[in-house]
Amino acid sequence: MMLERDNMLLCVIDLQDGLLPKIAGTESVLEQSLRLIRFARLLEIPILWTEQYPKGLGRTTERVAAELGEYEPIEKVAFSCFGSAEFVEAVEAAERDQILVAGIETHVCVMQTVLAGIEMDYDMYVARDAVGSRKPDDAGVALERMQVEGATVVTAEMAIFEILRAAGTPEFKKVLPLIKQITG
Repeated sequence: MMLERDNMLLCVIDLQDGLLPKIAGTESVLEQSLRLIRFARLLEIPILWTEQYPKGLGRTTERVAAELGEYEPIEKVAFSCFGSAEFVEAVEAAERDQILVAGIETHVCVMQTVLAGIEMDYDMYVARDAVGSRKPDDAGVALERMQVEGATVVTAEMAIFEILRAAGTPEFKKVLPLIKQITG
């Protein structure tokens, strides 16, 4: 099944100052997450944004928080975003069946969120280049497990072009500068 603009939301998980410096490939994870955020904002795709125990792990890194503008983070202590009643309510209120996930850590909060979403009958998509863990092996095993359990693994660029469907549309023209940035 392909991602559909009017049936999806973007979930950005725990891109916090206390975690990001420890993530393998941090800059790439951050850049791809930012591209997805910018894309979602341009096409008015709903975004949910979480922070894992911000008292201990810090707030969302400023580059991400600045892009999220008027959105407010959902604070959580459960590793799965679905362990937060506020998150569950926000997903239900969005009335979307597809959730595209970016953030950290792949083998903890990302994976538990994706598996819980699948259990709740959501179509879960993971942007492989927009998620990360401290150890690459943990991320790799988690991505394999999520896929086996029914998640669809994509890249940020793959998701963007899949949602756009065609060139020459008003949406394509709107995001063309972002596309050029992605493709170099």
